[in-house]
Amino acid sequence: MVLSGEGQRITVVLPAYNEEAAIPALLGRLEAAFAQHSLNGEFLVVNDGSTDGTEAAVRRHRGRLGVRLLGFDSNQGLAAAIKAGLVAAAASSAPDDIIVTMDADNTHPPELIAAMTSAIGAGSDVVIASRYQPGSRTFGVSRRRRLISFIANVLFRLVVRIPGARDYTCGYRAYRAGVLQRAIAQYRDQLIQRRGFTCMAEILVRLKPLRPVVREMPLVLRYDLKPGASKMRIGRTMRETIVLLLRSALRIA
Repeated sequence: MVLSGEGQRITVVLPAYNEEAAIPALLGRLEAAFAQHSLNGEFLVVNDGSTDGTEAAVRRHRGRLGVRLLGFDSNQGLAAAIKAGLVAAAASSAPDDIIVTMDADNTHPPELIAAMTSAIGAGSDVVIASRYQPGSRTFGVSRRRRLISFIANVLFRLVVRIPGARDYTCGYRAYRAGVLQRAIAQYRDQLIQRRGFTCMAEILVRLKPLRPVVREMPLVLRYDLKPGASKMRIGRTMRETIVLLLRSALRIA
């Protein structure tokens, strides 16, 4: 293990919707990254009602580490897939194990997992791969989307104010399993209520009362490697973000 070598497992949660073209390469990169740093764990793919060959592509994967497959019969959206993955991973983890969430479209670099998990071992509870740290770079994302993301994150920093967090919306994170287990026990079915991509910010909002130690690391986001079109519905994401911000502000007031 990259940490102490004494038993921490890493579960990588991959919500996947029609990622047949991307997920074989990603699983291969994950295998290589885990092997390079002697990491131990499994890959948990949540197949969100894909209509292509995503499930078959996952089942064809053969590697050193196990691949666990969960799934919905129909598309439920990113929030439902993330929630199912986190609950399943937390249920099979010890408190000091590590749960990583990342996109299944091969845009997030698996090579960063070793450093993220080392930061958990050094005392962090949440490590965010951030687009707003020195050294971060973004490829293949339109100026409009980058501007919307920047404004949303500025608002979250003003309203929610979690020490150590600047990127509230990126889905690439590492969590100490224990902090997620406490949140799931406290919130149960209400852990995630917002739909779509806003769920990532909502998770941090839920974790804030638990006073997690949060750290960020620079992310090189390679959206230009994404083989298909974006699944984000910008209008709905903006509405969900506004609702979450308003509710967070009312709780703080």
